[in-house]
This record gives sequence, structure tokens and C-alpha cells, in this order.
Amino acid sequence: MTIVYNIFYNLAKLVARMFYAMRIVHPERLVESGPLIIAVNHTSFLDPPLAGICYRRGVFYLARKSLLSWPFFGPLFPAMNVIPVERDGNDMNALREVIRRIRGGDAVVLFPEGTRSPDGSLQRARAGIGLVIARTGAPVQPIRIFGAHEAFPKKSLRLRAPQISVVVGEPVHFSKSELDDTSRDAYQKLGDRVMDAIAALPPP
Repeated sequence: MTIVYNIFYNLAKLVARMFYAMRIVHPERLVESGPLIIAVNHTSFLDPPLAGICYRRGVFYLARKSLLSWPFFGPLFPAMNVIPVERDGNDMNALREVIRRIRGGDAVVLFPEGTRSPDGSLQRARAGIGLVIARTGAPVQPIRIFGAHEAFPKKSLRLRAPQISVVVGEPVHFSKSELDDTSRDAYQKLGDRVMDAIAALPPP
């Protein structure tokens, strides 16, 4: 963790505990070293920090490149392990950086659904996460966040304070035959398997 990352990491932990009574279910399952894809359901802007503060190690995030132009916070994002991505999501440079980070032993938070759910329900995975899995061979840690949609839903400007729970799943490993198939259908199947693992995590 950089100094900036550490400051915001501890601040996010404090806010999560004070305002949302956040609890982590099955923290013993967290993978704290080695290459890792952290796959999280996506219902709120709160999801990235909520997933990141579960780990004792620094993790990497994707965020729209336009955020880097924000006053004050924008220049700090690179030190907060943010990988900038073009708004349309079709950014090969960002994809290469994600793959490079994972192959180098880092953990990267990815949202298989690609975009926030409008109503809090799980959506189907996009094929992109399957491509990352195939290119890296990294295990995937499924995580399901309960309460973030109620706290800060899509298109809402008002924060609420329900209890938030983060349920951690066992890492998912993939066979050589699953990783060797480079078709889009194969990538979609990998993504679907990840979403199935997230969906299988029950509420606390």
C-alpha cells in the first residue's frame, strides 16, 4: 500500500464500521497473497471500497479515466491503485494493465456484470472477465455484498445507512481445458461460472 492508499483504506474502514456496521462473513477465506481476481456483484458506487477493505493487502481497481480530472481526488487515484479505463469499457490498454498486474501477483477487483444493477438483483456476467481469467489463469474469489444497493443505489444522490455485509466465497480455480479455449463462448462460460459462485453466496 502507498501512503495515500493506506490513508483512504483506513478512512473507508472507519466509515464502513461507523455508518454501516459492516461485517465480513468468512474472512478466513480471503486470499491475501498471490495473483487473484476479486469478483464482486455490482449495485452501488460503494462496492469497490467495500470489497477492497476486506483485504489486508492493497488491491487494484478499474475506474473511468474521467475521474482523474476531478479536483483534488483525481491526481490521487493512481496512488490509490486505480487503473483508468475509457468510459465505453473498450480499453485495451486498461485490459493489458489488469492482466499484467494479475500475472505479477497482484489482486484486482472486477465486476463480472460490467455495470451497476438498477434494482440490486444479480445480472448476467459479460465475457470480459472470462478473457481475463483465460489470459492469467488466476483463481477468482467470489464476493457478494448485501446492503450496498439500499445504502446508495444507482441514480440516487442520497446516502442511507442500512447494515452492510460482505460475504466471501471460496476461491474458484479453473482447469487447463477451460483456460485453453479462447472463443467468446468459452469466455462467457467462465464468466457465468463466476456469477454462479457469487449467486450461491447466501445472505448472512
